[in-house]
Amino acid sequence: MSRFIAHRTTLNFQAPLYNTRVQAGFPSPADDYLEGSLDLNEHLIQHPAATFYCRVCGDSMTGVGIFDGDLLIVDRALTPRNGDVVLAALDGELTCKILDSKGRRLLAANKRYAPIIIPEGSHFEVEGVVISSVRRHRCLPS
Repeated sequence: MSRFIAHRTTLNFQAPLYNTRVQAGFPSPADDYLEGSLDLNEHLIQHPAATFYCRVCGDSMTGVGIFDGDLLIVDRALTPRNGDVVLAALDGELTCKILDSKGRRLLAANKRYAPIIIPEGSHFEVEGVVISSVRRHRCLPS
């Protein structure tokens, strides 16, 4: 089961946004054209009052690009749909999984983990839909 630390904060940061896409394969010539600035609130968050952040612990969601230590952006205002990655509470335990509402279960995105069946009569609640994740690629100095 994953552990989470929740944060209710606002990303108040704007940075330059360049008009060209960056090659992840063979390098292309740099283009110095600046499109404007990017506000991460506008780009990532649709419902600020209903959005919170939490840090994930564990490797059960690596198949969808969520890794141990990633910061999840969770929107409580969205209605969860079958196949959404959600933050769910099952009998008081929080977990990040794929919602299989048709099969009444929560699915990991790592084949090492079995599906979690949602038993009849259990206390189950979707806390929110995971809309994005943020991963650090370079560690901060200690």
